[in-house]
Amino acid sequence: MGIFSKLSQWLLSIFGKRHVRIGIYGPPNAGKTTLANRIAMDWAGEIVGEVSEIPHETRKIQKKDRIVIKDGKSSLTIDLIDTPGIATKIDYHDFMAYGLSEEEAKKRAKEATEGVIEAIKWLDSLDGVILLLDSTKNPFTQVNITILGNLEARELPFIIAANKVDLNGSTPATLKSAFPQHDVVPISALTGLNMNLLYEAMVKKFSKRKK
Repeated sequence: MGIFSKLSQWLLSIFGKRHVRIGIYGPPNAGKTTLANRIAMDWAGEIVGEVSEIPHETRKIQKKDRIVIKDGKSSLTIDLIDTPGIATKIDYHDFMAYGLSEEEAKKRAKEATEGVIEAIKWLDSLDGVILLLDSTKNPFTQVNITILGNLEARELPFIIAANKVDLNGSTPATLKSAFPQHDVVPISALTGLNMNLLYEAMVKKFSKRKK
């Protein structure tokens, strides 16, 4: 077993880690579950979770294991983690604007707060992250900077996906200029536009062995 163990470590050092746990992070309503569903449907024929226009629809971690992504001759097996939206402030009044009762809104706010805490804890067990940002909005928000700071401090490999490029007002170039030191891939998780570029970036970035 010792010989095989050493051989496995040697192969990993050359070819990289091919089965990784990847989390999708970002602010509420950036399209994280839509992206998770797109990836899972493209490669596994199943969805990960339900989507809604109401913020914090995803309030618990959702997973889809052993999705095999291929890019030419290269492939990557991922356990995909769809996380609740990260927010620095969650006010139940915001949910009432969508027609929820006060009781429902307070319950959602409580669950959303717990979801943020859970999402942050999950960073300790990930091999990489897709940071999904809305390309129609200002990238310099407290939430975005907080998430970026967490990823950089943990030295987690990550890709920034500039989502919603199918919408009017989308400016992915603004995201690229805002974070020039990081990989930024413009996509539409809803329509599938440029998903091939994201898959290519994922195989390239996350196949490398985590150091």
